[in-house]
Amino acid sequence: MLLKNKIQPILLALIFLVVSCNAQTKAFSKTKKSNKLEHPSLILTKSGVEKIRAQLGNVPLFDETLAKVKAEVDAEILNGIEVPIPKDFSGGYTHERHKKNFLILQKAGVLYQILDDEKYAKYVKDMLLEYAKIYPTLPLHPQIRSYARGKLFWQSLNDSNWLVYVSQAYDCVYNYLSEKERKYLEKDLFRPFAKFISVDNPKFFNRVHNHATWGNAAVGMIALVMDDDKLLETALHGLKKDNIDPNEKDNDGAFIKKKGQKVGFLANLEEPFSPDGYYTEGPYYQRYAMYPFLVFAEALQNVKPALKIFEYKDGVLLKSINTLLNLTDAEGNFFPLNDGQKGMSYYSRELVSAVDIGYYFGGNNTDLLSIAKDQGEVLLDDTGLSVAIGVRDGLATPFIKKSINLSDGKNGDEGGVAILRADGSKNELTLVMKYSAQGLSHGHYDKLSFSYYEGGNEVIQDYGMARYVNIQQKGGGNYLKENTTWAKQTIAHNTIIQNETSHFGGDFETGSLNHSEKYLFDVFNVNLQVISATETNAYPGTKLQRTMVLIKDDTFENPYLLDIIKINSETENQYDLPYYYLGQIMSANFKYSVPEVLKPLGTKNGYQHLWNEGEGKSESGNAKISWFNKERFYTLTSAVSNEDELIFTRIGANDPDFNLRNDPGFIIRKKNSKDTYFVSLLESHGHYDPVSEIATNAFSNIKNLKIAYSDDAYFAISIETINNENSLFLFSLKDNSKNSKHQIKIENKTYEWIGAYQLTEINKKL
Repeated sequence: MLLKNKIQPILLALIFLVVSCNAQTKAFSKTKKSNKLEHPSLILTKSGVEKIRAQLGNVPLFDETLAKVKAEVDAEILNGIEVPIPKDFSGGYTHERHKKNFLILQKAGVLYQILDDEKYAKYVKDMLLEYAKIYPTLPLHPQIRSYARGKLFWQSLNDSNWLVYVSQAYDCVYNYLSEKERKYLEKDLFRPFAKFISVDNPKFFNRVHNHATWGNAAVGMIALVMDDDKLLETALHGLKKDNIDPNEKDNDGAFIKKKGQKVGFLANLEEPFSPDGYYTEGPYYQRYAMYPFLVFAEALQNVKPALKIFEYKDGVLLKSINTLLNLTDAEGNFFPLNDGQKGMSYYSRELVSAVDIGYYFGGNNTDLLSIAKDQGEVLLDDTGLSVAIGVRDGLATPFIKKSINLSDGKNGDEGGVAILRADGSKNELTLVMKYSAQGLSHGHYDKLSFSYYEGGNEVIQDYGMARYVNIQQKGGGNYLKENTTWAKQTIAHNTIIQNETSHFGGDFETGSLNHSEKYLFDVFNVNLQVISATETNAYPGTKLQRTMVLIKDDTFENPYLLDIIKINSETENQYDLPYYYLGQIMSANFKYSVPEVLKPLGTKNGYQHLWNEGEGKSESGNAKISWFNKERFYTLTSAVSNEDELIFTRIGANDPDFNLRNDPGFIIRKKNSKDTYFVSLLESHGHYDPVSEIATNAFSNIKNLKIAYSDDAYFAISIETINNENSLFLFSLKDNSKNSKHQIKIENKTYEWIGAYQLTEINKKL
């Protein structure tokens, strides 16, 4: 429930301008101001500060955070103020110094309010005055790479980071500064800074993208501190005129702005989020954008409550917090969909903010408190105090991640991401199947791709992005060229590639016009969970349908994953299906040859980055490989023909700078195929104890996997175990109704069922 009687008792002496506002679409109307804005008012409030001071020493989580922040800021004060002339990319000295400055400034401002110690206000004032001295003289950043260069940083995005944080510091010390100092800072620093981000960089500011969200929030935050409604209007709705060249693109090759596209903070809240709170760029960038989205929303709620920002688009901001937390593995790491760096998790500062703000403004959802406990810190503001009190008082309940389907697109009709979860013998098994929209310029060409986890370990991986964030040795911490030549290409993902060409020909604009379609998502039965989706545009004239089933069967140690891909095409093609496993191959049930000299698997579209380490074929109807990783065994069994090529690959060819991880893969290749199937079953089983040196249950439970029946309307997959126990997965390809009756005949035996699918146990081998 949104804002359930939770609008804070803020701004005790404040009377604001009266506004007339349609919170969903319109800007504030112009009215007279009757009183001056009180400070602080953005994140901290006067009444909130009083509550915090009254609770100090009685709220452990808040007190511990305060002590940690105080120690950090005190060390920086002893170090002295450093405001160097910008020259470096991310990871370099000047970049990291200015980044640390804005983080410390925000914290110092908060400490001044909470501890009422003038040394923190003086530190903020002195540093702001140093920035005001150099800013008017700064040219564009000397590093020329971004489509929108900054001044303090190599891109305007980081300049916007600076202003979002520093606006909060300015709000905290506003009353400490003299009127003359405030006028000087606003004239020489804050107003020119806001103008540079917006008016001087419309191609950065006037778009729908996480970059623009930061820019909009930055301008909006400083507008609130300066009580400038005209500037706030610009932040909320963008520049009225921008003169952006319709053919101009950003660094990722994406067009900056569509014709007639709405812009500004509200547009960035409206378009990239689906009604389920899924952010189309993927969880890594949703995490990054959550801070400006939520901190600006909190400031708007405090200063401009009439906007009802947390109710905008049916409360999508607060929904998005739970959505983002669900897009993590068992250890809290975000699934690396699209451009995503592995290891980013809900322990990041952005998610600390999201959890606290979500709890405070979202109706005190006590399951968020358990995440806050794990994070071990809170915001030093009204929201963080509320969370810390809840944790102290034992109100936390477990945050339970469930199987969920998250729609993509503004209206929730552009595909989505499905997550299936099932308990295993040791850890949870998690399937992530992506059938979403392109994901803006951070999107990858990987319709119907998947990744698979056991606990916090990747079993079948998504590569993520080719970038080492803030590591200067690797391209200045920026995206590497291999992000385009490898990570974004379809062969880098676990999905179908036709004729060694990426989906949509690897063209961003074409990909952005299309999305996959959900056919079926059903997780009602926790022992039999199904996601099925179709893709008809990745390759014109070819229809792909992928059905993935997470099955919990007592005859298996763990739930197993059944993967079925049906392909119908107007022409004959070559189809490749890679599985990027992690670990060491234990065995294979087919003969293969290993080349004496390694050669790339292909010449373009990502194939040039794959070594061909071995090839073989199976004459048994099944191809089975087993591997070992992190004390567990895994087996992939695939139904194949005698002609199918089985290829062992490894990432790293044509990579002279060693930018790519040398991870292994296994490709099933079908040549000269028009209509065909790929059918595989993935098991997690056994354990190896390196101390006792004993391996248990190290072998597959599957004896035979085959397609027992297929036509245009149905397929049936036969699963036979080593103990001769048989089951049959039956599926309707054209009728997904839960109430429809179906019937097929296999070897003179009739099978009937109700609903789109059924798993049937049978006594005899088919």
